[in-house]
Amino acid sequence: MNAVVQPDGFEILLEAGPLLVVRKPAGLLTQAPPGIDNLELRVKRFLKARDAKPGGVYLAVIHRLDRPVSGVIAFCKHVRAARKLAQQFEDRTVRKTYWALVGGRPEAARGTWTDYLRKIPGEARSETTDPAHPDAQLAILHYQTRADVGSQTLLEIELETGRTHQIRVQCSAHGLPILGDAQYGSAAAFGPDTPDERARAIALHARGLEFRHPMSGEPVAVTADLPEYWPEWTSRLA
Repeated sequence: MNAVVQPDGFEILLEAGPLLVVRKPAGLLTQAPPGIDNLELRVKRFLKARDAKPGGVYLAVIHRLDRPVSGVIAFCKHVRAARKLAQQFEDRTVRKTYWALVGGRPEAARGTWTDYLRKIPGEARSETTDPAHPDAQLAILHYQTRADVGSQTLLEIELETGRTHQIRVQCSAHGLPILGDAQYGSAAAFGPDTPDERARAIALHARGLEFRHPMSGEPVAVTADLPEYWPEWTSRLA
């Protein structure tokens, strides 16, 4: 089906039986406690109205994107499908591709970064750490340069592991902070200005997901265009 932008800001990229794939806008939480706006709530509200459901709406959150990140995210509309798709994420058979606009240029046009990360206790933040640290988690990603202009580089990143803030931490640790990501060392402004710092975007976009449909087993590949506020030269690549 063609992508359809909903009034609540998200965009439906694919709907196939119990599978629903949408484009999340930056600045919106994937999931949150009651009373706090989030993508899960908006999608449920849309489905309830569209399908005229008299009761509650079941929607399984299979994976998450950080609040300042835009792009592809998948949901399931019944339990069996949710379990099957969640298993693919757990088994690391889902291909996750991201685009990151960073300050600086990597030493090599493509490569692999292997680091160890830990979540900082009491903070919504992670950091690199020594492999011997008891909380250390192996973090691996593969990158290649898609384009570069001046002091900015557009990287295409494929995650091998899925750690908290992994791409953001690893880019920063390798001297290439993601534009707009002040939490991890970027001094550059990015995206629409908003008085609420928590709602601001960073230049990290979940470009694509590839997996097997949880019920039919058929291959699924979904991509999401870049938001309109990305620089013109990067938007041409979408």
